[in-house]
Amino acid sequence: MRRVDTPELQDYLVAENDWTAQRTAHLADLRQTIFDELAGVLPEDDVSAPWRDGAFDYRVRRRAGEQYRVHVRTAVGAPDAAEEVLLDENELAKGSDYLDLGVCQVSPNGRLLAYSVDHHGKEIFTLRVRDLTTGEDLPDELLGTMYGLAWAADSNSFFYTTVDESWRPDQVHRHVIGTTQHGDEVVWHELDRHFELEIGTTRSRDFVVLGAFSRDTSEIRLVPAADPGRAPVVVQPRERGREYHLDHQRGPDGGRLLLVVDDAGPEFRLVELPVALVDGGDQRAHWREILPHRHDVRVVDVDAFADHVVVTERANGQHQLRVLDASGQALRVVRRDGPGEDVSLGRNEEYDVAAVRLVREGWVRPTTDIDHTFADGEESVVHAQQVLHGLDDYACGEVEVAAADGALIPLSLITRRASPSSTMPAGSFGLAGTGPRPVLLYGYGSYESCLDPEFWYQMRPLLDRGFVLAIAHIRGGGERGRTWWEQGRLLTKRNTFTDFIACARHLIGSGVTSPDLLVARGISAGGLLMGAASFLGPELFRAVVAEVPFVDVINSMLDDTLPLTVAEWDEWGDPRDPDHYAYMSSYSPYENLPGPRRPAMLVTGSRHDPRVSVHEPAKWVAKIRADGDQGDAELLLQTALGGAAHSGPAGRYDAWRHEALLHAFAIDAVTPH
Repeated sequence: MRRVDTPELQDYLVAENDWTAQRTAHLADLRQTIFDELAGVLPEDDVSAPWRDGAFDYRVRRRAGEQYRVHVRTAVGAPDAAEEVLLDENELAKGSDYLDLGVCQVSPNGRLLAYSVDHHGKEIFTLRVRDLTTGEDLPDELLGTMYGLAWAADSNSFFYTTVDESWRPDQVHRHVIGTTQHGDEVVWHELDRHFELEIGTTRSRDFVVLGAFSRDTSEIRLVPAADPGRAPVVVQPRERGREYHLDHQRGPDGGRLLLVVDDAGPEFRLVELPVALVDGGDQRAHWREILPHRHDVRVVDVDAFADHVVVTERANGQHQLRVLDASGQALRVVRRDGPGEDVSLGRNEEYDVAAVRLVREGWVRPTTDIDHTFADGEESVVHAQQVLHGLDDYACGEVEVAAADGALIPLSLITRRASPSSTMPAGSFGLAGTGPRPVLLYGYGSYESCLDPEFWYQMRPLLDRGFVLAIAHIRGGGERGRTWWEQGRLLTKRNTFTDFIACARHLIGSGVTSPDLLVARGISAGGLLMGAASFLGPELFRAVVAEVPFVDVINSMLDDTLPLTVAEWDEWGDPRDPDHYAYMSSYSPYENLPGPRRPAMLVTGSRHDPRVSVHEPAKWVAKIRADGDQGDAELLLQTALGGAAHSGPAGRYDAWRHEALLHAFAIDAVTPH
């Protein structure tokens, strides 16, 4: 099955899809009903919040009946002017069953648009340049590109990345408009396979930022945007286990760099460095501390504006934004409005502004873009996501669950209330005494990635049928800082799985649900979590939905020709090390099958997935079957054979159909027959 291009594997996947279609045929009406419900949550004609960039206000539109987005803009100060269409993804998608944009970035002078397209889901893009005056594409066509692009200040050239044979962004190139890709200068070729290259710009637009990142180490180089031919200069040479990222604030002698660094502790601190001192050498002696390392506050990011700095932090598992003046004095800390909600920076393209764009949203709160005034902290709503049906009947709460080693694991709970006026006490979330309810327990727990509150409207069909949505913020994620990740990777990875099991036991033990009503779901590394949960606690779950699961951990980590493997050694371990091999063997789902008590299982895959090769879910399902799988519990494999991303279909209607299958499977699993 590793030979993913063979006709034999194609035939196998088709046969599995046929079996899944046969076994789920009775769900056709339910799937159509759920699709209709998803289509009825948001307006089919919809528009994003505007964001200003130079002389234009930009938006993204969705039009009824169309799968993809339309990118538009209007001139600032011309309220009656017609919208200018920059890019219609629906036009780009014609003749293809899939479309994804890698970059979509207007040049500094507003006249050109660099955009890149993938028609398969492989995340390898063809990059083109559009003349926004004529609406026509220029002859420039760049093949094999990856995410990320940065324009030079004169709009005559830009930087982009390409990948090596193992799908690692290993080169940064500079392209001059009107020339061929063959002649593009290689600005950086990263030979260390632990590192991937990324591109960006400072908000000041003064510097192009080129970065090499592994799981816990980084190195950043700067190129003046006004002098794009100059060789990149290292800000701070890489040091194993040390990470930093930055922004730039203008000032005398080139201004200063603001660096988020972990040299003083795992939760990072904020320091400044004069740009004039950046010479490629070790400049730590010249760092001046602005915010110290704090064990209970994770410094996540820094964003510089003309007269202010916004620092994104995590405290008590939640985002908060610390607003500083130009001298580094704290003006205020902006926090979420309540449980189950989040606050984060929105899209801020402008540097010299009086207000910063924030986004407030929650599990049952539609995304709201807000302008937060620097001077006094006043907030005004710019745009709120329209919802066609009210949300007063829905509520969310938060509890903590004791893990096997005593750590307290946050668990978010979302439900539809019996009536809008009913209360939801924080401790029991208002569910105690109501009798067991169907529950979807969702988890991820890897890469320091956080499951922060978002308006997850796709879950409404479950909530409307009495489900409780439970989201486990387990270790391996980053909800409670860098140490939360450290406690769930490498030789502590099993904490991720036992934390999830503890959350399941809590939901059952507190009477919220019962094993015959509990469904687990996760994607990618969360699919690995599903595999581990299926053998560590098969008696706890009625069903498991494992989306594109990373389940063949040891074999994949032994093959450094696969995409991601070398970089992933810092997350999972290197099985060439006997200690790592033994530890990974203790949890890898391919080596630890769920056994005869397993829950019903729906496993998904994607034929062109570059992140989790389709052979992983396919061979896992095949091995479960070959292991003498018995009983009535379903075992289904559904593979997207055409264009599809790692996370599923790209078009919104296709995505709703996919979601309808997953929901219908979960609903059917907990419905008595």
